[in-house]
Amino acid sequence: MKKLFDRLTFGKPGAQAPAPDDERFFVTQFMERPELPALPGGTSGAASAWALRARQLQAEPLTAQQGLVGLQRVWGGDHFFHALSFHEKQRMAEWLIFVSVSGGRELIVQDERSDYTLLVLEGVVGVDRIQPGGQRIRLAEAREGDVLGETALSGAGGSRFASCLSLVACKLAVITSDTLDELAIEEPRAGMALMASANRQLSLRARQLSARLAAVLAADQGQSS
Repeated sequence: MKKLFDRLTFGKPGAQAPAPDDERFFVTQFMERPELPALPGGTSGAASAWALRARQLQAEPLTAQQGLVGLQRVWGGDHFFHALSFHEKQRMAEWLIFVSVSGGRELIVQDERSDYTLLVLEGVVGVDRIQPGGQRIRLAEAREGDVLGETALSGAGGSRFASCLSLVACKLAVITSDTLDELAIEEPRAGMALMASANRQLSLRARQLSARLAAVLAADQGQSS
């Protein structure tokens, strides 16, 4: 949410222009920037790593109405999402990207830097930690309502901790960091509800992953002793 903070504060008396993100510039300055079509929510396709990943995945687009049906199914009982009016939920859906992907696709790649978060609307996704020797250790299986790639959503930056592989055909909602910032500005209630609902799911996933990772590390120590 750093970009959102910068947009809200820049231009106020005494505020300083945001400093360039040197690390991001170093990583991306040599990347080719193809001209891509605009994404839902007004985000430039060239600005989003998801646009390139979607092509690699051969992701099939879904309509905002199809996406809204999925959101209501997985988040219908969530307090923050439920509190929105139907119109606000529609507006939220119009800002997000909804796709379907086939099984066996690498949705998120370990150690990459990226700008998108995924919400599983349908299907099962394996969350794997890939070892130096290439072995995949299954940390969890994400299902309907689970959020993946939380570092992009929080704006914390850094590399992806694990890889996420679609185990069956899946339907996903894609949230880019820029879209989240814009949604929070243009549709504050919908933006805040989206962040709150996602963060609640993330806290649950974090506890599950921590427990699984602790078990994996304990097993490794037992084998080495």
